[in-house]
Amino acid sequence: MKVVVFGATGMVGQGALRESLLAPDVDEVLAVIRTPTGVSHPKLREVKPADFTDLSPIKDDLRGADACFYCLGISSVGLDEAAYARISYDYPMAAARTFAELNPQITFVYVSGAGTNAQGRQMWARVKGRAENDIIALLPNGYAFRPGMIQPMHGVRSKTGWYNALYTAVGPIVPLLERIAPKYVTSTDKVGQAMLRAARVGFPNHIVENADFR
Repeated sequence: MKVVVFGATGMVGQGALRESLLAPDVDEVLAVIRTPTGVSHPKLREVKPADFTDLSPIKDDLRGADACFYCLGISSVGLDEAAYARISYDYPMAAARTFAELNPQITFVYVSGAGTNAQGRQMWARVKGRAENDIIALLPNGYAFRPGMIQPMHGVRSKTGWYNALYTAVGPIVPLLERIAPKYVTSTDKVGQAMLRAARVGFPNHIVENADFR
């Protein structure tokens, strides 16, 4: 497979990148980046578009992809809906539309989060819910992944400072949380492995909750 990873320097993206590079059935990984990953691997190539809402200049780089793991995102803290929607809706939809043209059968995994709801009261949930719905409507093999609490593994760190502080604080009790509330807890490697499963054999539902990909 050729796998494309958007957001490969974020916490979930780092996990998706690591698992893709480890997978024996993945021959090529293209990271579409805003900042370099710092990873050196014979399978890995990086490309930096000038505008994530217009991917036509890198269309040839994207050609031939079997799967796209869309992990690029941003915290909604301090952003109004228009600014948040540009990154959490406009960017992924530009990628989905480009792949719909290049390979309509591609497996496209959009990472949203637990609690996403297009009719929800929280702004981030509405924006990501709209992206989920439109990606699934556009691509027959489109999936929305809704992870809950994600434990970073293998040196993975979030680019958001308060996330790192939170994970440092709760890290020692994660094994307990996994025992008492397993359907709400996952890890970066498990999310990456679940993405690869989606590319290989799919999931029965297009909305994939935390418990499903565990």
